[in-house]
Amino acid sequence: MKLTEMKSSVLSAAMRMLGTFAFGCLLTAGVGVAATTSLPLKEAHPDIPLAGKPNRFDYESIDPQRRLLFIAHLGSGIVTVVDLHTNSVVANIRGVPGVHGVLAVPSLNEVFATATDQNRVDVISETDFHIIAHAPAGVYPDGMTYAPREHELFISDEAGQTETVVDTRTNKRVATIRMGGEVGNSQYDPVTHQVFVDVQTRDEIVAIDPRTDKIVHRYRLPEACNDDHSLLLDSPARLGFVACDGNAKLLVVDMNTMHVLSIHKTGRGPDVLAFDAGLQRLYVASESGVVAVFHLKGNKLHLLGRNYLAGEAHSVAVDPQTHEVYFPLQNIGGKGVLRIM
Repeated sequence: MKLTEMKSSVLSAAMRMLGTFAFGCLLTAGVGVAATTSLPLKEAHPDIPLAGKPNRFDYESIDPQRRLLFIAHLGSGIVTVVDLHTNSVVANIRGVPGVHGVLAVPSLNEVFATATDQNRVDVISETDFHIIAHAPAGVYPDGMTYAPREHELFISDEAGQTETVVDTRTNKRVATIRMGGEVGNSQYDPVTHQVFVDVQTRDEIVAIDPRTDKIVHRYRLPEACNDDHSLLLDSPARLGFVACDGNAKLLVVDMNTMHVLSIHKTGRGPDVLAFDAGLQRLYVASESGVVAVFHLKGNKLHLLGRNYLAGEAHSVAVDPQTHEVYFPLQNIGGKGVLRIM
């Protein structure tokens, strides 16, 4: 997940000085992307306190089979596990320094977490929540995706400008693919059996064939996108959603033709995307704390709401069964919490 500490510090300072109301007014007035409508969300559960310091969170991942939510607490080096049956914390896996990405792979009964401060990926057992293996993962490992036919994990190495490939059967690095620019999100497409990767400093989407671990296509995005860091696929609909954090835009891409179908506004610094296939809702969380919610009808997105939620509410996950939405918030009353909506 893309991050500059300066951005984080400025936003945190603004929150402390101005307070939630004043900060929301600044966003509405144009410091960030203007909030246009109220969010179609309400709190469904009291905030859940989270272990560690009131500092930055990052990606989340849900195992829908075991009903577990895994949260990367980047600033505290913890992977927190939440039982979605009871909405309670069941484990805090410490010793994952600088954890950015987290990815549950139910078929393996394992969770992968990028320990970015140590340039490695940690393998966590879902049976006892212990770290069972490590593998080297480049210079600045971030997000991940899994190619099941090849049993390979693809790790975005943002600063190293590569895609690191790890064989999950041996937990060994088997390839390093040079991408030619800073790497954003990676997503596996079960229809084409390819891995699609944002190369954010080139404003490209790159397709990799996991059978050969080679780049097979490069697709240039239009000038309307500045820094395509975030990527999410709706593979059954053959659509891709691309968040451009340099200019707060969201692109809808036809994955058959790789043409951009539409462009939408987000909050400033769009980061994590989550899609609820049952409700056909797309959530875009941003560094500015603004969340945008869209409804997908056919291949068209319709804005349902875009408004300020909380300081640095830049991570989001959605439960496909209950449709509840999870936002880890780093400093609410001096502590980190998980907000369920």
